[in-house]
Amino acid sequence: MTGAGFRLIVENGKFRDAHGRQITLRGINVAGDAKYPSIPDQPSHMAENFFDGDSVRFTGRPFPKEEAHLHFSRLKRFGYNTIRYVFTWEAIEAAGPGIYDEEWIDNTIGVLRAARDYGFYIFMDPHQDVWSRFSGGSGAPMWTLYAAGLNPQSFAATEAAIVHNVYPEPEKFPKMIWSTNYYRLAAATMFTFFFAGKTFAPKCIIDGMNIQDYLQGHFIRACEHLAKRIHEAGDIENDVVFGWESLNEPNKGMIGYEDISVIPKEQNLKKGTCPTIWQTILTGSGRAVEVETWDMGQIGPYKVGRTLVDPHGEVAWLPADYDESRYGYKRDPGWKLGECIWAQHGVWDPATDTLLKKDYFGIHPTTGEHIDYPYFTNNFFMEYFRVYRDAIRSHHKNAVILLQGPTMELPPKIKGTPDGDDPLLVYAPHWYDGITLMTKKWNRYWNIDVIGVLRGKYWTPASGLRFGETAIRKCFAEQHATMRQEGLDYIGNVPCVMTEFGIPYDMDDQKAYKTGDYASQSAAMDANHFAVESSGLEGYTLWLYMTKNVHERGDQWNGEDLSIFSIDDKLLPVSPIPRSPSTSSLLKPGDGSQRKEVDDDGSVTPANLRRSITNPSISSEVTSRQPELTVAPGYRAAEAYVRPAPVVTVGTIKNYFFDLKQCQFNMTIIAPKAAETDTPTIILLPDYHFPKDECIVEVSSGKWEISSDEEESIMLQRLRWWHGKGEQVLKITGVVKKHNIGEGEGGYYDQLSNAVDFVGSCSVM
Repeated sequence: MTGAGFRLIVENGKFRDAHGRQITLRGINVAGDAKYPSIPDQPSHMAENFFDGDSVRFTGRPFPKEEAHLHFSRLKRFGYNTIRYVFTWEAIEAAGPGIYDEEWIDNTIGVLRAARDYGFYIFMDPHQDVWSRFSGGSGAPMWTLYAAGLNPQSFAATEAAIVHNVYPEPEKFPKMIWSTNYYRLAAATMFTFFFAGKTFAPKCIIDGMNIQDYLQGHFIRACEHLAKRIHEAGDIENDVVFGWESLNEPNKGMIGYEDISVIPKEQNLKKGTCPTIWQTILTGSGRAVEVETWDMGQIGPYKVGRTLVDPHGEVAWLPADYDESRYGYKRDPGWKLGECIWAQHGVWDPATDTLLKKDYFGIHPTTGEHIDYPYFTNNFFMEYFRVYRDAIRSHHKNAVILLQGPTMELPPKIKGTPDGDDPLLVYAPHWYDGITLMTKKWNRYWNIDVIGVLRGKYWTPASGLRFGETAIRKCFAEQHATMRQEGLDYIGNVPCVMTEFGIPYDMDDQKAYKTGDYASQSAAMDANHFAVESSGLEGYTLWLYMTKNVHERGDQWNGEDLSIFSIDDKLLPVSPIPRSPSTSSLLKPGDGSQRKEVDDDGSVTPANLRRSITNPSISSEVTSRQPELTVAPGYRAAEAYVRPAPVVTVGTIKNYFFDLKQCQFNMTIIAPKAAETDTPTIILLPDYHFPKDECIVEVSSGKWEISSDEEESIMLQRLRWWHGKGEQVLKITGVVKKHNIGEGEGGYYDQLSNAVDFVGSCSVM
């Protein structure tokens, strides 16, 4: 249990306030802008000066502190109380090993101070995707690849990584192909080095230490330095920043591959060229190799054929005479540049292109133990986790640590150990509806129990199919509940916060941007929220809030488009504060500006927020190069994420969920005592769904009231409930509305009816 004075107490697997009431974390990731630099402003479709990675700056990412109130007021207005604060290692240490960007840290502290004004609970997310921007994702600085002996400028020719910035036609970058980079040479090598360099790359010595210790040491020290600066700020630790996540979506790289000459069974994602690790090692050394090609269909990946990947002799490794003196490190003479490091470790013979040790990464060279995902998680990952945890707590003494293991895999088995008995530990898994994410379509007719299939619950994957939207929603909730239970079984009685889930907005070839009809997005978003609400989680943070999302480019990163906010869309009118048209305007993106929702007086402050948070007008000037994508701005399915939710609960929540179709909120709690006069159960009740004078409230006992509370010039409608002890039930019925219906298009409920008719005519063979 955290000490007295903390706003957020971890107690017996729940979050509590100082009065013992359960706190539900309803949050969002802020912000996607953190993934790419501001100087130069370089989203993933821009190639100019891309490889000048030592000179980039992340000043003002995810947004300048002067604009923080604008974004936080908006998010508070949507009902969020928690923020997963996205930052990258590159933002701290881009210029070179040990060179920290104090200006970026100063801005971060300023942004966090602004968040304090809105009462947000914040935990820090050291974010990465497939290691680095230079290997197709985000996270690590460019110099880490050079330290590993790799040459990022040759990744395109060798397909060591598929990188949007240097893709021949950026606008044709295949959907979600970036995530295949985990199975290509660059990212696979970097994660192997990071987690198990001492085991599998003992020749990789730099500055007198193994590459594993070198990379981990720099990353952990960078995060520790940020934690130290936040601690020294004196007014945001604990009160605002209550915790730190361990590392976004850690990956095992090559570790655990039983045979690198075949695609492993756990590689469920196959899209575009799909080399085996052995093949990507060969192409990384300049060899031409014929590899399989795959695509993603409505029922998953399917093989298209084979294609030749020919680097024409170009290699992904640094040449032997490369001058890397600018970084100041010293490479051991036993580590030869110009040669594949895996050849140097005897995995293959470059003289004959012969694979010598196909199981090199599948057997521990010292102990002889078989290595699989559970072994990786319980050994290599946990060794890293302990060092990271202790480094953060060397400054933030009582930091809550959110443990995030490999994505969709079982968590580490630490229950009953000192690691699992940590009273300030939280389990932080991720979950996505892969069918929707990969196809960018909402399929109301069928989906699959992915977690059940991964855990071996069924004889065949086909047994995990679910038909009809009701069954799909239930299946989503069951998967979240399973992951929460796995946390209890493997880690211990700790809270579970789903720190990422979300939906793509550019579904159906961006149809919603042309019609204003967000029915598919609304249905998908509602199903996802129903899952996290009804599965017993202690909290969640939706992916994503992005300040510069536009219809044409989405989140400005690898073709993704998951942001709940877009410059090209309208905001849902969820506040009763009168709108003042004269105070809102819209500036074009791309010049460092963004949507302004206040008079341009130089800053946004709590004093002028009353006018800042009103629903902005839509400019007649388009913000995309494709006007057809901005002619019908919509509410971006906001009715599905602006939802009622418990804020604080006297006792413990047994279950709760919001039925968007019926506009009905249901909650059952177990109260050990009656709610007292000054500490009732409080429910966030968005007036969009629940106009104060038009909703019906039913309670099992006690009394209630609905009121609008002003916080930092933001009006939030809440229901306060003073109830008895024991099992208590609350039901609130609001106003049913049709959502996101474009001209000439069927709406949300029409499509539901069509889905029922379709499913009724189907049979399983």
